[in-house]
Amino acid sequence: MKTLVTIIIAALFLTACNSDQLTKKKKELEALKSGLTSTKEKIKKLEEEIALLDTAPKADKISEVNTMALTNSIFKTYIEVQGRVDADENVSLSTQMGGMITKINVQVGQAVNKGQVLAETDASAIYQQISDLQTNLDLSKQVFQKQQNLWNQKIGTEIQYLQAKTTKESLEKKLSLLQEQLRMSRIISPINGTVDAVNIKLSQSVMPGMNAINVVNFSNLKVKADVAESYAQRVKTGNTVLIYFPDIDDSLTAKVNYASRAINPLSRTFGVEVLLANNKSYHPNMVAKIKINDYQSAKPEMIVPIRYIQKNNDESFVLVEENGVAVKKIITFGKEYNGYAQITSGLVEGDKLITEGYDIINEGDKIVVKK
Repeated sequence: MKTLVTIIIAALFLTACNSDQLTKKKKELEALKSGLTSTKEKIKKLEEEIALLDTAPKADKISEVNTMALTNSIFKTYIEVQGRVDADENVSLSTQMGGMITKINVQVGQAVNKGQVLAETDASAIYQQISDLQTNLDLSKQVFQKQQNLWNQKIGTEIQYLQAKTTKESLEKKLSLLQEQLRMSRIISPINGTVDAVNIKLSQSVMPGMNAINVVNFSNLKVKADVAESYAQRVKTGNTVLIYFPDIDDSLTAKVNYASRAINPLSRTFGVEVLLANNKSYHPNMVAKIKINDYQSAKPEMIVPIRYIQKNNDESFVLVEENGVAVKKIITFGKEYNGYAQITSGLVEGDKLITEGYDIINEGDKIVVKK
């Protein structure tokens, strides 16, 4: 019993001690906070007094920038469209009379002339008919010649003369028809050009209309494109054109050979054509990216990247470097193209346009150009 009382008394004593220590710690914390607030107020007051008493000149801030010397050049704008390579003389040939292929006289890449026979179908029956008819025609011509001589000498009757003449002429017409059938059994090139494809084989049966051989005249290639109706007044015959062929990584400069005046009512576009030089690298239907020069300044002018032009209310201006100081110059500009503006007033050749750092400095700031 005595032991239990002793434990209870000890616990009450420890609790009382902890309570006294907590109260003491809280008072110490309040005292420190009060002292800190007072110290901060003193520091602030001293800083304000020092600022009023410190009249020594402060060092000017100097910003590092990059500049670009401006020069005059011709300002150009372009209309960009996609076109394609086309050949006016690009023909797909087929036989006009069905049959079996007996001869192929050309191969891919071979140059051919207009009227050249490229392939033939079986025409043995026609040849036989022509041979028989030619024999009869030769005899008929002899008979007619003799009848004509006799008739001129007033010998024989007119009926005999007319019969001989009619027989000869009839046989000539039949021979002409057979020769036309023989021509139709052949595939003949209608142009000068190059064989681009041979789609037939020996002993293959073909029908009229079947694509057998392709012939292309690569000396008459052109680039065609459709341009939006809104550019109709700006695109004319003779405009300079920059053409890029992405598939072969090739480019060239040419002139617009033809600009149509008719507007397509469905697409609201008009066509333009540019002639190409005879270059075997170009192929019909190849993609071409076209840039048509629709405007060019009459004389060299100042050109500035648009990103360096700043605006303040209704004014446009740029910052230039003059004797280590950023100077503001009010400008006016005309046309814009591909991130550049045509400056009509406010700048002169030789001005040093501030490029890097233009957006973090102000007029009158001291600057130094990075080396």
